[in-house]
Amino acid sequence: MTKNLINLFFLSFVSILQAQEILPISKSEVLNKVTQENISLKISEQDFFQARADYRQTNALFLPNILASHTGIATTNPLMAFGAKLNQEILTQSDFNPLLLNNPSQTKNFATKFEIEQPLINIDGIFQRKAAKSKMEAMSLQQQRTADQISLEVERAYMQLQLAYKGVEVIEKALKTALNNKKLADNRFKQGYLQRADVLNVEVRVTEIQNQLQTAKSNVQNASNYLSFLMNESTDVIYQPIDSLSKTTLGVHVVNSVPENRADIKAMQLASEAYKEINTADKMAFLPRLNAFGSYELYDDNIFQGNANGYLVGAKLSWDLFQGSKRFGKAQKSKAEYEKAKLQYDRYLAQSNLELNKAKRMLVDAENKLNLTTLALAQSSESMRIRTNRFKEGLEKTSDLLKAETQYAQKQLEYYQTIFEFNYAQAYLSYLTKE
Repeated sequence: MTKNLINLFFLSFVSILQAQEILPISKSEVLNKVTQENISLKISEQDFFQARADYRQTNALFLPNILASHTGIATTNPLMAFGAKLNQEILTQSDFNPLLLNNPSQTKNFATKFEIEQPLINIDGIFQRKAAKSKMEAMSLQQQRTADQISLEVERAYMQLQLAYKGVEVIEKALKTALNNKKLADNRFKQGYLQRADVLNVEVRVTEIQNQLQTAKSNVQNASNYLSFLMNESTDVIYQPIDSLSKTTLGVHVVNSVPENRADIKAMQLASEAYKEINTADKMAFLPRLNAFGSYELYDDNIFQGNANGYLVGAKLSWDLFQGSKRFGKAQKSKAEYEKAKLQYDRYLAQSNLELNKAKRMLVDAENKLNLTTLALAQSSESMRIRTNRFKEGLEKTSDLLKAETQYAQKQLEYYQTIFEFNYAQAYLSYLTKE
């Protein structure tokens, strides 16, 4: 008796301690915080930024490349010295003296140069740009699908928290019933109607329920910690759902196949297109490139001066005819990657349809199971009521009462577990068919 009182005091103390940390929260609040702080969403966002940066790099296909430089030299090299004076426009008749040409004194030259290169025709670059754009769009869609996936995970995690609280509620009621039955058993033992073994069975049942209650409270903590993880918050908070777990009907539109414009499937399709564009770019690398170029130059024998100047403009048509077998191998590799991407898309689409059919069956099974557990719960409740009344009148065995009590608690837990499965099956089916 003393041991039971100690256990009850400990459980009461734990409940008071936990009550100080409980924070009510709604599913919409969880979704808002997850949308803003979830690490997986932030990672997917950075993946998109990376793909967008790669695409923006391809702007170099149309925009000029501009370079500015300032160079200073001192030389006694005959050719360099003569060229420096020529650029500085300071040559005199005496500079053509063979002795000075062959053995010049030290000559300084400072050159400020502005260079520009403008791509005109770059066929393979155009297809590389298209590939980068397809990749960027695919990452954008993948980011959207990650958000859908996290939303589904929030649905499941929040329902798990609701289910955990229902478990605590059911077991607390079972503990209360068990304590009442123990009190009846103690009174009947004192009156000589029960054996000591029957009273011990009741005490064992009470202890079992106390242990189950502690496990149920641990489940609440675990579910709260997982919600904190999704929201990227501290894990020392115990959340309490504002609304209780109950059967919901989402009105999911059942389809025969997954929509091909679903974000992740469309992303796979765009990824395949990107590989196709890369392969085309490798083939177009055999074509010539045309670039325009120009420069404006300032020369002087003093730093950061420019008494002499000149410009240069031109165009360059280049045709890289042969790079050994490197270019052919690169084209073959990109073609293999494209074929692989197409096969991966077909496999992913088939797997998605397989998962859809499985989810539809899961929903039907969950609904049938929910109807069955509803009837089983009503039957076990009535059985529990009858056996409790008969036990009070001394017409029921202690073992039969304990069996009915245990079965009733199990049926309640099964009932709420089935509600969880039914609600999640609807949410999962909606996730699979979301366009």
